[in-house]
Amino acid sequence: MQTAGDKRLSIVWIVLSGVTLVSWWIGFDHHTGPLRLNAPITFGVLSLAALKSRIIIQEFMEARRAPRLLRRITDAWLLLLLLSLLGIYSIGMGFHL
Repeated sequence: MQTAGDKRLSIVWIVLSGVTLVSWWIGFDHHTGPLRLNAPITFGVLSLAALKSRIIIQEFMEARRAPRLLRRITDAWLLLLLLSLLGIYSIGMGFHL
């Protein structure tokens, strides 16, 4: 018999697996030619990675039950990390956000 916590973790695991499949599908290149940079795909995959990271931090590292300040700090850290990665990618591509 599953407890409420086990059921919640099972649902979270299914959601994380689904997001992984979506990010793989978005990033999958159907061409066999040379590798091409694609900003919308990169932004989408990085955003999905940030979403997955937030879910993992909230559910599996139990930040969901942590004090509000700690939850906000982890969210701010993830946002800063995402914006930094997108900024570095944008500068490397030769355009600015």
